[in-house]
Amino acid sequence: MKRAERHYALVDLLRGVRRPWSAARLAAHFEVSPRTIERDVAALQAAGVPLYADHGAAGGYSILREYSLPPLNLTAAESLAVLAGLGLLESSPYQAAALRASAKIHAVMLDEHRAPVLETLGMIRVIDAVAPSDTEPVPLGMLSDAIAARRVVRLRYLGEDADGQPDRAPSTVREVETMGLLRAGDSWLLAGWCRLRDAVRGFRIERITELEILDEVAPPRDPSVWEEDLARWPTRRLG
Repeated sequence: MKRAERHYALVDLLRGVRRPWSAARLAAHFEVSPRTIERDVAALQAAGVPLYADHGAAGGYSILREYSLPPLNLTAAESLAVLAGLGLLESSPYQAAALRASAKIHAVMLDEHRAPVLETLGMIRVIDAVAPSDTEPVPLGMLSDAIAARRVVRLRYLGEDADGQPDRAPSTVREVETMGLLRAGDSWLLAGWCRLRDAVRGFRIERITELEILDEVAPPRDPSVWEEDLARWPTRRLG
């Protein structure tokens, strides 16, 4: 039985039993070593499967009975494309979700695809935008949470001088009604209605040095305001 097939079978087995199964019993059932079962369990847990270890004489592994692992049959090229795309998101506001999703793909990837996919993935390099050296970047996940909840944020932002140098310009504090995210060149930008400028603005994430999510939900605004601003560049919508 292949590794991915065993993962599905392991989840289905534990969903259907009333009591935990020990690693030794699972190993005998699947005709593998207890160490292999432990590795399988660790991979499934890393992918977000709610597997639990119960200790004691009657202990073993169990799972939430209503949980099931959906089928995911990707070709090697599809696995590579998904992992590469998720890797790009590791420097985005969706960093944490991308890492979790990547772990899930690794957990269900077919054994014969694993080596060639990882070898090709290792040949891909990304040059990310670098934050100013004297600042600490804000937690990226906060931005995606704020946008999803349509919250107003207060941020400290490093602008740039006439020569385009952010370290020579003073920082400003802005209240921004979040609208969405933009990927422009090598940077992610938070787009929103800037109350200081009374207009739509984009804020490069690596220049945001402080971020506070306020309790206020952004008031409704005509979506054409953002669309008109975006019309200045060739953009495409995801999804």
